[in-house]
Amino acid sequence: MSLSVKHLLGIKDLQPQDIETIFRTADNFKEILKRSIKKVPTLRDTTIVNLFYENSTRTRISFELAEKRLSADTINFTASGSSVSKGETLIDTAKNILAMKVDMVVMRHSASGAPHFLSKYIDAAIINAGDGTNEHPTQALLDAYSMREQLGDLKNKKIAIIGDIMHSRVALSNIYCLQKLGAKVLVAGPPTLIPKHIKALGVDVTYHVQEALEWCDVANVLRIQLERQNMPLFSSLREYSLYYGINKKMLDSLQKKIIVMHPGPINRGVEINSDVADSEQSIILDQVENGVATRMAVLYLLAGKKDLE
Repeated sequence: MSLSVKHLLGIKDLQPQDIETIFRTADNFKEILKRSIKKVPTLRDTTIVNLFYENSTRTRISFELAEKRLSADTINFTASGSSVSKGETLIDTAKNILAMKVDMVVMRHSASGAPHFLSKYIDAAIINAGDGTNEHPTQALLDAYSMREQLGDLKNKKIAIIGDIMHSRVALSNIYCLQKLGAKVLVAGPPTLIPKHIKALGVDVTYHVQEALEWCDVANVLRIQLERQNMPLFSSLREYSLYYGINKKMLDSLQKKIIVMHPGPINRGVEINSDVADSEQSIILDQVENGVATRMAVLYLLAGKKDLE
């Protein structure tokens, strides 16, 4: 099995059959992760560098664990404490690392398009672990994989993405991924946090969270990304929580049980209350678990594609 792309730069570049291939491969790796011995020698001769120019916890640990489970040799790079602080460019950093015979690069960068730019200058396969406000493809894949576990086929399922849509790379990748799988997507949040032309992507929009909850089968809740906002877009976190936060009372008022998700990190008491995050309707920890299997699948498939070329 292989993918139609050499790099995973974004969900936008994938075909629906690529996503299904990743999911089937993740199924196999999830079975392996349930065994007493969780490590396989699949990428024993592969060297992978985790090139992170932005802070990360879940994504970085998930990739590192996926790489170790596949027996790859890993190198971890952080911009702080590196020659980047001395003025070294992205291309020079990457070329120096690749001169050490690295096969794959997992990259997170604050600039949208940075992995796409780098892919034009180096031969190694690149996996985008988040670029600015553009895309976060592996998060969308693990989100959709987690939904599929709960709902089966996602065709015509109703997925609401709620929160800071404007600054979220997770939102954009989820929209692309879910639409390729045939799901219906609605975004919800304050008018100041929803892009003006987002309807052009084929999604519906509401500014009322309760309306979104009543419509959906799954609510994927996003945090407020204050670090990406260069001006105040709402008066206070307390006001946001009051009008756009999700609590258990809201879920109990629905005529159905919906699934609640969150890519993390969670701002408890802001976009989601603890009584929701820790409820039986939440699959947040399932997302974390599925992240390892999904990223193992992506690493395995891209390594195989590279070997075939």
